[in-house]
Amino acid sequence: LQDQFDNLEKHTQWGIDVLEKFIKFVKERTEIELSYAKQLRNLSKKYQPKKNSKEEEEYRYTSARAFLATLNEMNDYAGQHEVISENMTSLITGELTRYVQELKQERKSHFHDGRKAQQHIETCWKQLEASKRRFERDCKEADRAQQYFEKMDADINVTKADVEKARQQAQLRHQMAEDSKAEYSSTLQKFNSEQHDHYYTHIPHIFQKIQEMEERRIVRIGESMKTFAEVDRQVIPIIGKCLDEITKAAESIDHKNDSQLVIEAFKSGFEPPGDVDFEDFTQPMKRTVSESSLSNSRGDGKSEPKFGGKSKGKLWPFIKKNKGAGPEDFSNLPPEQRRKKLQQKVDDLNKDIQKEMDQRDALTKMKDVYIKNPQMGDAASVDHRLAELGQNIEKLRLEVQKFEGWLAEVEGRLSMRTEARRQSGLYEAQNTSAVNSCAQDRESPDGSYTEEQSQETEMKVPATDFDDEFDDEEPLPTIGTCKALYTFEGQNEGTISVAEGEMLYVIEEDKGDGWTRIRRNEDEEGYVPTSYVEVYLDKNAKGA
Repeated sequence: LQDQFDNLEKHTQWGIDVLEKFIKFVKERTEIELSYAKQLRNLSKKYQPKKNSKEEEEYRYTSARAFLATLNEMNDYAGQHEVISENMTSLITGELTRYVQELKQERKSHFHDGRKAQQHIETCWKQLEASKRRFERDCKEADRAQQYFEKMDADINVTKADVEKARQQAQLRHQMAEDSKAEYSSTLQKFNSEQHDHYYTHIPHIFQKIQEMEERRIVRIGESMKTFAEVDRQVIPIIGKCLDEITKAAESIDHKNDSQLVIEAFKSGFEPPGDVDFEDFTQPMKRTVSESSLSNSRGDGKSEPKFGGKSKGKLWPFIKKNKGAGPEDFSNLPPEQRRKKLQQKVDDLNKDIQKEMDQRDALTKMKDVYIKNPQMGDAASVDHRLAELGQNIEKLRLEVQKFEGWLAEVEGRLSMRTEARRQSGLYEAQNTSAVNSCAQDRESPDGSYTEEQSQETEMKVPATDFDDEFDDEEPLPTIGTCKALYTFEGQNEGTISVAEGEMLYVIEEDKGDGWTRIRRNEDEEGYVPTSYVEVYLDKNAKGA
C-alpha cells in the first residue's frame, strides 16, 4: 500500500467518523433512558395516594395495596434506567470521547511523518533530475566544442592560435561533461538509496503504525459495543426483582378479604322485610297493612336515613367552612377554644419579644465592648440594628396588649372596667345594651352559639387602656419638647404617627412602660415609643 497514502488517509478519517457516530448514538440512548425514567417516576407519583384524602382509606383493600406496591416498584424500575444512563455515560461516552481526541492526535502525527517522507523523496528526485539535465547539457556543449575544434583544425586559413584556442575550449567542455557525469552518477546512487529506504523502511514503518492505530480503534469500538450490552445486562436481575415484587403483590390480593371489608363498611343492620300478607278486597272490611309488610319496612328504613342525613348535613355551629383565614380575635370559635387560641397567641408573642430582647442585650454588650476597645469595631455600626430591635419589641408589646385584652374579655376579667365605663355616659350604656342583645341573638334555642359572636368582639375591642387616658376634659400642659429620631406609624388606637426629624411637644413623661405622650397641635396628641424620640424637658415646668 506504499502508493495508497491518500486512500489510507481517507479511510482512517472514516474510521474516526464511525467512532464519533457511535458516541452520538450512545449519548442519544442515555437521553432516552433518562427521559423514560423521568416519565416512569412522574407516572408513579401521579397515581400515588394523596395524604389525608379518601384515597388513603381505599388502600385498606388488598387490591389497592397491591397497586400501591406496583407503583413503588415502578419507581425502582425507573431508577434502574437511570443507572443504565449513568453507566453508559461514564463507561462509553466519556471514555470514547477522550479516546477519539487521542486518536486524532496520533493520526495527525503519523500522516505528518508520511507527508514529510514523501516531500523528502520528491526533493531527492528533483535533485536527480537537475543533475541529469546538467550532465545532458554539458555533454551537448562538449560535442559542439569538439566539432568546432575539428572544423578550425581542418581550415588552412585559420591561424594556429585560433586552432589552439578551439582545442582548449573543447578540452574544457569535455572536462565539464565528465564532472557533470560524476555528479549525476553520485546523485543517482544517493536517490536510489533514499528511494529504497523510503519504500522499504520509512513508509512501511509509518503504515505499520497507522495499521496498529486503526486496529486499536476497531478493537475499542467492539469493546464499547460489548459494554453497551453489559450495562443493560447488569440491571436485568434488579429489574427482574422489581417484576417479581409486582407479581408477589398481585398474588397477595385476597378477594374474600376485600369482600368482607366491603360488607363491614356498608352493612346497615336492618333486618329483611317479612312476607307480604294477602289483602282480600272482596270483603267490606277495614283494609290494613301488615306491620311486617314491605311498605312499612321501607317507610321505617327511609325515616332513619332521612334523619341521619339531616343531622349529617347540619354542620356543628363552630365548624363552619369559611373561605380564607378566620378573624384575628378568633371570635368564630366557642369561648373555651377561643381562650386557648388567644392564650397560645399571647405565649408566642411573648417568646418573640424575649428573642428580640435577647438580641438587643447581645448587641448592647457588643456595643459596650466596641466602646471600650474601638479597635475591635465601630460602636455606631450597631445603633441602627438596636433601633430596629426596639421598634420590633414595641410593636410586639402592642400586639400582646391587644390579645391580652381579648383574653381578659373571654375570661371575664374586664367586668369591673366594663361596669365603670357603662356609668361614664350614654354611649357606653348603648354599647353595653347592644352587646347584650347581640349575645342574646347569638344564643340559639338549643344553647349553641352562632356567627354573631364576632360582632360582640368587634364592639368590645375599642375599650382599651388608651380610652381611659384620653377621657380627661382639660388638656395637659406641655413639659418640654422632643425630636423624632425615627419614623413611627401609629396604627393602634391611642398612638400618633411621627416623621423622622419632626419637633413635637411633650405632655407626659415615660412612666416606665416605654411610652411618651406627645402633642402636635391642639387636636393631635398620642403616645410614641420613648426610644423613638429625644426629649428636651423644661426644667421649670417639670419642677412645677
